[in-house]
Amino acid sequence: MADEAIIKIPSGEVLEDDEAPGPTISLPDSGDTGEGGKLSMIVQLVKKCLGVKDIAAMRLSLPASLLEPLPNLEYWHYLDRPDLFAAINDSSDPFERILAVVRFMFTKDLKFVHGKVCKPYNSVLGEHFRGHWDVPPVSYSSDPTQPPILRVHTSVPPPPLSQGSETVSVKSNRSGKSSKSTRSALSLTSTSKGKTSPTLSTAPTSLGDAALSKHSLSPLNGSARNEDKDKDSVRVVYVTEQVSHHPPVSAYYASCPSRGMEMAGIDQISAKVSGTAVRVAPGSFNKGIYINVTSGPGVGEKYHITHPVANVNGILRGSFYITVGDSTIVTCEGGKGVAYRAVIEYKEESWLGRAHFLVEGVIHTYDEGSTEHEEWTKVKHVPAARVVAVFDGCWRNHIRWRRTAASPPAASSSLSSSSPMSPSPSSSAPSLSETEYATLVDLSTLFVVPKKVRPLERQLPNESRKLWDAVTTRLLAKEYGEATKAKLAIEQKQRDEAGERKRKGVQFIPQYFEQDISSGIPVLTAAGRKAVEEELKECSEASPSSSSS
Repeated sequence: MADEAIIKIPSGEVLEDDEAPGPTISLPDSGDTGEGGKLSMIVQLVKKCLGVKDIAAMRLSLPASLLEPLPNLEYWHYLDRPDLFAAINDSSDPFERILAVVRFMFTKDLKFVHGKVCKPYNSVLGEHFRGHWDVPPVSYSSDPTQPPILRVHTSVPPPPLSQGSETVSVKSNRSGKSSKSTRSALSLTSTSKGKTSPTLSTAPTSLGDAALSKHSLSPLNGSARNEDKDKDSVRVVYVTEQVSHHPPVSAYYASCPSRGMEMAGIDQISAKVSGTAVRVAPGSFNKGIYINVTSGPGVGEKYHITHPVANVNGILRGSFYITVGDSTIVTCEGGKGVAYRAVIEYKEESWLGRAHFLVEGVIHTYDEGSTEHEEWTKVKHVPAARVVAVFDGCWRNHIRWRRTAASPPAASSSLSSSSPMSPSPSSSAPSLSETEYATLVDLSTLFVVPKKVRPLERQLPNESRKLWDAVTTRLLAKEYGEATKAKLAIEQKQRDEAGERKRKGVQFIPQYFEQDISSGIPVLTAAGRKAVEEELKECSEASPSSSSS
């Protein structure tokens, strides 16, 4: 009998979307909503998880008081800095494009740099989420050694665009006109000696990135409407859907058509208690992040970013923080000319003393027709003659980079004929030598950019915010008992639907993505493509991020 709760994968693997075997492991609410009560429940949870091979695959029901008022599908999206995602294809130099991918990679999860570790809601089968960002494009200094200038959600006020030393990023593929920036996301207050200091606005109380700024610490300046009206801002859209419940698996797709950028992948984690930490690694269906360049200077390039391994520490103290280990590999295929690859190695933390969050890495050339480079998973593995750039620093703070002797000469025109990012060697603009370091990215100055989501009355029943609204409303009102009841009702409805599907012998069909996810690259269905198009056309003023529900 066909089971609606099963997605068959050509490789022979099977995703079971029915309930996991065995009884549900529940954690009773202690009734104490203070930090002490939460810590007691967390300790109980850790005890129940000892020896479990994969916590993520458990049938686990937590009291709502341990959860943050945030749907899981909205929480995970790798677009905390959509402006840097859109900027990947700005340069005509392939070396600078992979450097831009590495920069984006360090900023995609800023929520873990500035915010606390939190537990969002568990997604239910068929749940989906969509949203978008309207961001001013990054701009560039005439000094090629400097990183892009970000216009919003940064503690460093950008200089006026009228300054001759600064150039705007690559021209829009649609308009052909240079992009203009909008105001900084910070409200700046003058101080003595002409200096400025950021003033953060008060976060609203409704659901959204801005409201949940305790995760993102996103400073707002209240100018969302001004940003929306800026015709030269770029839009990045995002669609994701839960395609399996046990194990929990979701598919996602993001796009910035005006910059010729696409991103897709499968989200699945495997978690296990290891000592006093929870070790989190990619699940078997999660093969990384896939970025395609569909137009512009890098057209045809495909970037693959693998995920490292993370540890959630401080469980027994109730003070969570994340450390990262292993390596991330960024591989570019399909480019014209030299093929580049990056190895980012996270340094293991010592058992003693405080964590340092150190990282080092290299960008190197490789032969696309060979497999030799697949063995190069640590910095020390890469032959020195192949290395064109090195970088190091703290992945929660400042990361620097420099060229090497094997580095290619800077491109004669990287961004546009009138505003080169990397001037030719004969230019009077400074260039980076193999002994000089420059800033790759300073994460201490960057914050999460809030997304925009359609209001609840325009959302479908299975859209994340609509689906979990009863839980979210009660959590924000601190009605934890009622929030738990609303959460249990959603979970029971999912079990009932799974039982009905099994009784009828029908198969679950995802709405927005094709069923075959064996490649790790999900494919949009007609409904998925329609959702993307609708989000691209969405009127921003109808749903500013600070007031969306």
